[in-house]
Amino acid sequence: MNTCTVAGIDVGGDKKGCHLVVLEGNRAFRPADAKTPQEMLQACLEYGVQAVGIDAPCQWSVEGEGRLAERELASQRIFSFATPTRKRADESPSRFYRWMFNGEAIYEAFSSAYPLLATRDFKGGRVSFETFPHAVTCALRGKEGTSAKEKRRQRPKVLEDAKIDASSLKSIDDVDAALCALTARYLVEGRTFAYGDVRGGFIHVPIPS
Repeated sequence: MNTCTVAGIDVGGDKKGCHLVVLEGNRAFRPADAKTPQEMLQACLEYGVQAVGIDAPCQWSVEGEGRLAERELASQRIFSFATPTRKRADESPSRFYRWMFNGEAIYEAFSSAYPLLATRDFKGGRVSFETFPHAVTCALRGKEGTSAKEKRRQRPKVLEDAKIDASSLKSIDDVDAALCALTARYLVEGRTFAYGDVRGGFIHVPIPS
């Protein structure tokens, strides 16, 4: 792999927060004081990040249609939270969808410097895009035996196998952000597969060697 600098963001609700990890060479680390969307954007610009993988829906569902990317992943037995329409999420009595709104805020903050990749293939420049740590893990270690319930064991091993120094990462959220960053490197190298379409947004996952 080349040594372009990339980043990944694990998106959580208001309590858990969001985690930015930068992948510089083979070192994955969390920049200090990068918690809000603007702070994360500033860190990416300071470190010269080229692509940012974000673990949150890049598009809301279309009423009556859902998202093609999520249906295609499900057909491969890779399941994710179904993204509702923005209206349904906003009207939900629970706070479950807060993380999706936090993701929306990140895409918006990044939109001028890292516009959302709206095509299947990376054409150069700085971009942001949607990815999904469970799907990344399935792609890089194989679906057989991969389980979200085993993520604390399996996902760090994926980084280790990719020769990434993740020793400074303290939580599974950091690890998930690093997997998003690793996918960003695959994207820049032209080695990702895109589920979905323009209407519902693409979810990019690595194509292993």
